[in-house]
Amino acid sequence: MTHAAPYPPFALPQRTLRVGAAATAPSDAGAVGHIVFDGEAPEARTGLSAERAAALGFTGKPGQTLVLTSAEGPVDVLVGGGDADALTTTVLRDLASHLARAVPSQEKLALVLPRADVPTAEAAAAALEGASLARYVYRIGEDGPEARLASLDLIVGEDAVDDARAGLARGLEIVKAAKLARDLAGTPGGILTATKLAGVAAELCPQAGLEVEIFDEQALIELGCGGLLGINLGSVEPPAMIKMVYRPEGEPTGKLTLVGKGIMYDAGGLALKPGDEVHATMKNDMTGAAAILGAMTALRALGCRAQVTGYLMCTDNMPSGSALRLGDIVVMRGGKTVEVINTDAEGRMVMADALVLATEEPVDAIIDIATLTGAAMRALGTEIAAVMGNNTGLLDQVKTAAERVDEPVWELPLAHRYRAELNSPIADLRNLGGVNAGSITAALFLEEFVAGKPWVHIDIAGTAQSGAAKKWINHGPTGFGARLLIDVALNFRAE
Repeated sequence: MTHAAPYPPFALPQRTLRVGAAATAPSDAGAVGHIVFDGEAPEARTGLSAERAAALGFTGKPGQTLVLTSAEGPVDVLVGGGDADALTTTVLRDLASHLARAVPSQEKLALVLPRADVPTAEAAAAALEGASLARYVYRIGEDGPEARLASLDLIVGEDAVDDARAGLARGLEIVKAAKLARDLAGTPGGILTATKLAGVAAELCPQAGLEVEIFDEQALIELGCGGLLGINLGSVEPPAMIKMVYRPEGEPTGKLTLVGKGIMYDAGGLALKPGDEVHATMKNDMTGAAAILGAMTALRALGCRAQVTGYLMCTDNMPSGSALRLGDIVVMRGGKTVEVINTDAEGRMVMADALVLATEEPVDAIIDIATLTGAAMRALGTEIAAVMGNNTGLLDQVKTAAERVDEPVWELPLAHRYRAELNSPIADLRNLGGVNAGSITAALFLEEFVAGKPWVHIDIAGTAQSGAAKKWINHGPTGFGARLLIDVALNFRAE
């Protein structure tokens, strides 16, 4: 910047959350949740029969809640669990979020964890994710009326206390990663620039056992990263490439590289976006990079056995007198030339440089994640991300992880019949296909830079932002991908 910006200083929120597991609720619990399955009666301590509960509109259907107040002691909350035989970690995560939303003024919650086929540790982690993420708050300025979650206690049998505590410890790491991704994606681009994100990584990575290296503009010039440098031309803020490496103790089970789109603010460049509300959401165009940073900070604590490398490709995409022109040709890392048909197709440009860098090192698989195309949102809406790739086994790993953490994905075809749409008469390829199948042609563009390595592309354009609070997703940036990538890394196997 050429002057002192009018923005507030950037700082990550400092949060504390106490968790515990015991056979009884703590004395300071403000509300205690009781999961009641369809057709069952509430616990005797609530003093409510099944008939009376039904008369009050509560039958145990999924998502139902009934708050029971008394003159003394904690508030009791009945939470509908649905079919007891259908209980999974996904259902438990949702049920805990319903509890958190049913009593928004209570900061200290307890939940009676039902005995089920779900392992206690997994159930405990899922319950913590649901309650804590539902209560997620990030504000810049004075505190609002939202109630933070100060503590969550799980009530379990004496024989399950240790497992529940172990699950809570793992859940805390996952929650911290997801909240970090949300914090970063929710911070306006004028406050969180590429270089400031690099500073965040430089601070957090050593604490998480990660090696970190920051590549500034001069280093990027020396590397020949023309995609990132070209998109940066219109911004007064310099670009940054952040490289992180997690190395497990002992021989790694595989080597996985993650590549994230880090467009700190996307105006579209000279292909300026329409002047509507979409501009205000473009602070989240770095959600892919945020998800990778969040995920990687949790790997050591969770005992990941794979070696994981992350590349965050960070810059603004702004219009100015120095901005990249439509029709310009850019030389990418590795030497490919790209004709720029649309400067708002910038994410694929910055990530392509990192994909090439990933192939230049020993790697078993590459996964990129990006808010890449509006076409993905048009096809799958705002709750399902698009995935494409060149390796069935790696695609299966991503889809399995997505199902476990309830960050849904759907595979679109990597249809090479559309590859000709990327042909350019004057360069190796162009950065945009035709008006249709935009998600597929974007993925085909990225595939040109992976040198045949096993690779999966995750397009989170729709899922990065939520228009309303629902279950454990809040209004605004969702941090989609952080929990998914953690699960992929923890269970990664070379294909």
